[in-house]
Amino acid sequence: MPRRLVTPHRAILTATLSGLVLLGGSMLGPARATPPETPVGAAAWLADPLAPPDPVTAGPARVAAFFAGLAPADATALARRFPQITGNLDGVPTRLRYLANRLDHPEAADRQILGYDDSADGRVIEVLGDLDTADRVVILVPGVDTDLAGFDTGLGGVQRRAPAWQARQLHDRIRAGEPGARVAVVAWLGYDPPEGMGRDTVREDRAATGALALQRFTDGLVLGHTGRSIVVVGHSYGSIVAGLAAPGLPAQVTDIVALGSPGMGVPDRSGLRTGARVWACAAPGDWIRRVPGVRILGLGHGRLPSDPEFGALPLPCDDVDGHDGYFEPHTAALQALADLAATHPDGDPR
Repeated sequence: MPRRLVTPHRAILTATLSGLVLLGGSMLGPARATPPETPVGAAAWLADPLAPPDPVTAGPARVAAFFAGLAPADATALARRFPQITGNLDGVPTRLRYLANRLDHPEAADRQILGYDDSADGRVIEVLGDLDTADRVVILVPGVDTDLAGFDTGLGGVQRRAPAWQARQLHDRIRAGEPGARVAVVAWLGYDPPEGMGRDTVREDRAATGALALQRFTDGLVLGHTGRSIVVVGHSYGSIVAGLAAPGLPAQVTDIVALGSPGMGVPDRSGLRTGARVWACAAPGDWIRRVPGVRILGLGHGRLPSDPEFGALPLPCDDVDGHDGYFEPHTAALQALADLAATHPDGDPR
């Protein structure tokens, strides 16, 4: 049997990670998700006469049931009293989350904001399209160095890196091809991505925390929408979030896409333990292709999904420029994503 060649990059990273294994310490071991923080105002919320559910422990179904049992005036009044909690709580009706975030962040009053937190690096979730009537929802999960400050402008002022811009490109392309398509696109900065190329980027703790948030978010999206299907698109480190979330995503998530992915935290497609179709691509000039697909004691992210041996379906991206160009208007990748979003769950965008 011919010997498998080991690339210099793979050999170097393997040796480096092996050295870290010998050093030991807190860097090693499985990914550890951080429990959700108690939101500001939670004590007053729990003491409210309407007896709302605990925002930390109650799942979207429990939250939705509570709001369904309120008179409309009471639900609106609660959103006005506690906009920070209502505006970020999965299971709260869409219109109330929009209202709460308009009240709490009037500078974004002309946008459909489904979540907003300006503490630390910040979090924000923006919707394009009519989420309440959408039959298909596309969730874009961004990667390393994405924060609230760059949500509209992109890391380093490079617009094509901005989640809001990427979501607009995809939504516009969907509308151009299928004007009547009932599709919503969500730019989901619902977790805290790592910064730079340090410890947090090599490990998956941030991704594990983000995966729990993504599972909760998608659980909320399917409540009351039995015919709805969902596409999750993870770019770069965001694909690790999607990969770790995959086993716990609702069955209505029919497609998971990994763009420019350093790995999904598993050795191959079967490790995702999902019935969803899994798609992947890495542009010819994307530096992510040089990342070795190794994983040793919690360091590294496993085989790249763009590697045919991973087992993902290939998405076209030969004309994509670099690591951040997947949503540029002229690319085959953007068209394929639009086709995937606008088709039935069993449609093929290739």
